Amino acid sequence: MKHWRLVSLISLIAVILSGCVGNPNQSTLIPQGEVAEMQYELMKLSTIIMVFVVAVVTVLFLYVVVKFRHRKGEEDVIPKQVEGSHTLELLWTIIPVILLIILAVPTVSQTFKLSDEKQIAKDEKKKDAIVVNVNAHLFWWEFEYPKSKIVTSQDMIIPVGKKVILNLKGEDIKHSFWVPSLAGKIDTNVEGTNRMWLSADKEGTYNGFCAEFCGPSHSLMQFKVKAVSQEEYDQWLVSMKDQKGQAVTADASEGEKIFQQSCIGCHAADANDTRPPAARLAPNLANFGDREMVAGIAENTEANVKKWLKDPESMKPGNLMTGKYGELSDDEINALTAYLESLKIAK
Repeated sequence: MKHWRLVSLISLIAVILSGCVGNPNQSTLIPQGEVAEMQYELMKLSTIIMVFVVAVVTVLFLYVVVKFRHRKGEEDVIPKQVEGSHTLELLWTIIPVILLIILAVPTVSQTFKLSDEKQIAKDEKKKDAIVVNVNAHLFWWEFEYPKSKIVTSQDMIIPVGKKVILNLKGEDIKHSFWVPSLAGKIDTNVEGTNRMWLSADKEGTYNGFCAEFCGPSHSLMQFKVKAVSQEEYDQWLVSMKDQKGQAVTADASEGEKIFQQSCIGCHAADANDTRPPAARLAPNLANFGDREMVAGIAENTEANVKKWLKDPESMKPGNLMTGKYGELSDDEINALTAYLESLKIAK
């Protein structure tokens, strides 16, 4: 009786959890782009095959259990002994082979399509190609637009409906780039560059993650992919080129002085950062005031910015900013916060 209660409880929990959709813009089961759609179709195909196999085995198992169950009065009867059947052996060999072929053909085909280096290189050379160099650091992401010569971090902006080519590299250790609703995972290695492409079907903000354990704040190494209209994307590129990190208010000017004294060695507030990726030791802050998140994990509010500046370790353990310049006074934190929040692109 206890076993049935446990089974009933587990079944009830499964039914309840099946209704938990979560964030639709970070689910592999709600694809929002061409690559994600292709991968989702493969998942559906493999699931159908697995369910079919389980169903057939279950039916055969139940059939055997019922047909050859113990019957009263037949305790001494020895069942007919069957040593083997060539027909059955052929069936349970051929059927799995057929199922594997059904799964293998589209899997291999789409794998080659998604990782076709020649096609990616060909697309990259097109005049209107959208190319982003993705550089992974502990524990943040940098996005460089080589054709426009601008650099940003934490938020990757792309035009909706367009193929975006990504060149991915790790700048310290191995990480893994993953935007569940747009594309599958791919490693960012230190020793070489991996390439992939993705696209978004509709405008929106899609959550991205590091999918390779890389240290104490691995789970906090998050970023956003923002798909906008082509017009808005073009305007963003123009505005970013003009973003020089200059203060616009008196309070911000005081913060800019502190930034130039204490932060400029690692950070940059100019989107036109010409330093090589290895020299960019911390996120580019050119459009910090426009970002949704602080350090990729907390809502971009004045309170959270101040908390991050005062004690980065409490928000993202193991980050390289902790203890680097000593403790800032409250006045310095207030001024620096005013400066950072003023870093917005012109509308």
